Amino acid sequence: MPVQRLNHAVLYVRNLDRSVAFYTDALGFRIVHNMPGRASFLQAEGSTNDHDLGLFVIGSSAGASQAGRSTVGLYHLAWEVDTLTELKRIAAVLTERGSLVGASDHGSTKALYAHDPDGLEFEVSWLVPAHLLTGDETIRTLALDIDAEIERYGADTQGGTGVSVAAS
Repeated sequence: MPVQRLNHAVLYVRNLDRSVAFYTDALGFRIVHNMPGRASFLQAEGSTNDHDLGLFVIGSSAGASQAGRSTVGLYHLAWEVDTLTELKRIAAVLTERGSLVGASDHGSTKALYAHDPDGLEFEVSWLVPAHLLTGDETIRTLALDIDAEIERYGADTQGGTGVSVAAS
């Protein structure tokens, strides 16, 4: 049977306590196992994984990731939220922290882009439920207006999972 989904991600960070605080306070992860000074394992709300994010400390002298600039590597991770209300709340939290770097309407997904304390990029997205897709959705990148999307789809409409669209 082929791969079904991403189970967890592991990141190397400069300061473990700072990164744990960011992911728990800004995104709502909770600590499920902690190895003080070495690593922490975090779980997303409602997850059945033993952990969704592992953070391993490598120290304050670590250089910035060069992935996508001068080396190959991971661009970003994406986490999904259930409602546009939650996406809007997280946008405010990330803005307040100075972490939000973009917000895009990709047709079938509405996405926020941000940097964690080490400059690693991540995405938080809401997926248009399959029954609300019109068939006209193509992969695109437009500016995201969360309030307009709330007006269109409803603040508390449960997002879909596994939405696929044809590339243009």
